[in-house]
Amino acid sequence: MIRIGTSGYSYKDWIGPFYPEGIPERDMLPFYAREFDTTEINFTYYRLPDAYTLGAIARKVPEGFLFTVKASQELTHGREENRDAFRQFVEALKPLQEAGKFGCILAQFPWSFRPSTENRSYLEYLREQFGELPVVVEFRNAAWVKTETFLLLRKLGLGFCCVDEPRLRGLFPPVAEATGPIAYVRFHGRNATKWWQHEHAWERYDYTYSEEELREWVPKIRQLDQSAETVFVFANNHWQGQAVTTARQLRLLLADPPSAP
Repeated sequence: MIRIGTSGYSYKDWIGPFYPEGIPERDMLPFYAREFDTTEINFTYYRLPDAYTLGAIARKVPEGFLFTVKASQELTHGREENRDAFRQFVEALKPLQEAGKFGCILAQFPWSFRPSTENRSYLEYLREQFGELPVVVEFRNAAWVKTETFLLLRKLGLGFCCVDEPRLRGLFPPVAEATGPIAYVRFHGRNATKWWQHEHAWERYDYTYSEEELREWVPKIRQLDQSAETVFVFANNHWQGQAVTTARQLRLLLADPPSAP
């Protein structure tokens, strides 16, 4: 099963390009859920979530809708004295699980998180703290692109997040790999000029994909679908609703039957 959506849904700059004028913020998710059946909850990266908030979010979408939840930065960037943070994060997910609307956790590590004995041990610690919950790991540093990484993820029962981003030295290449029952793909855009140097965070994700660029991923996503039970595909080029256009394009491209060899 391939589920396609966007990385987040609550953006004021989507009013006009996607949301109707005058829409209250509380109505954005129900409106979004009319078209898509999944989204990433990404505010959880900036602050630890609570069960009340995630429970309220779950009630705004119909049955069959799935959320993936981005791990808080205390768990991926701080990495010190964080057992209590792990416990709070896991506890907050219970309303989504009870409602049958929980997909997985996305643990995105910073570019500075490089392969080392210490960091490989932290991945083991992360797996231990999250228990049996499904977890997908996103690396930013290309040094992780090696067979040993995929073997480690399979051993730990962690999924691998495939990414499309600028083809800059040190960033992750467009590798498609499934290391568990959940496969995951994120489209960050290819704004190489603004990736490292920008005044505002959104500038990094200001990018419109061409159909040709998205077609590169169609056979890869189909292959992931053959290897995993569920494939989550999220567009993160979110500035002014470009992610919605990307998700729609991908949905159309994947709906076409594969070309004959």
